[in-house]
Amino acid sequence: MAKYRLVLLRHGEGAWTKENRFCSWVDQKLSSDGIKEAQNCGKHLKALGFEFDLVFTSVLSRSIQTAWLILQEMGQEWVPIQSSWRLNERHYGALIGLNRAEMALNHGEEQVKIWRRSYDVTPPPISESHPYYAEIYNDRRYKCGDVSQESLPKAESLKDVLDRLLPYWNEKIVPELKSGKMILISAHGNSSRALLKHVEGISDEDIINVTLPTGVPILLELDENLHPLGPHQFLGDQEAIQAAIKKVEDQGKVKSAEK
Repeated sequence: MAKYRLVLLRHGEGAWTKENRFCSWVDQKLSSDGIKEAQNCGKHLKALGFEFDLVFTSVLSRSIQTAWLILQEMGQEWVPIQSSWRLNERHYGALIGLNRAEMALNHGEEQVKIWRRSYDVTPPPISESHPYYAEIYNDRRYKCGDVSQESLPKAESLKDVLDRLLPYWNEKIVPELKSGKMILISAHGNSSRALLKHVEGISDEDIINVTLPTGVPILLELDENLHPLGPHQFLGDQEAIQAAIKKVEDQGKVKSAEK
């Protein structure tokens, strides 16, 4: 029997997710479909009887908005939420704002898959001339963090995401888990993948094949040492979830008409 249980998810579809663009640290609200995904996620978690004591999110709106909608559907709006930049999406550097399918056409699908899914490959860093540089680095939310704005990343590999996430996991989330609290983490595709890699011991080579759909809750059941009792479980209609995973994987492929 599990000593600790944790629910983790990638936020609902964002506006740029729908446009197939690298969103990363650009702040975007949920799309209309993303709102429905978050609401359906909340309905499903409520039907399964989950009762949360604490929620962790990134400082990006799509992560926070997803948490709000889930708690609202569950009738648990009072549950405290803590937000940290350490749960942010991976910083995609110079790739931010670019269309994934167009990138695949110009650079090849394999290169785009490496940029999106590999463990230790970092994309080109963002420069001050980038159209979204000022929007990101002048944002007031990063003046409230635990590092100076000058120390914030300009591009990240998945390894970098795990390195900046682990202190928050160990110092903030783990003690709450061990105190017996039921926790929801509403994060992003890559911060969730990084956490799964750490908790489940997924290899550097195998993590490239781990794809997380938007708005689908993931259950982790852990023993007293926070080791998994089995592989993570996607909660919901499994056929629909596999279709959603394929949709995410296809984002980095050349559109059929362009091949």
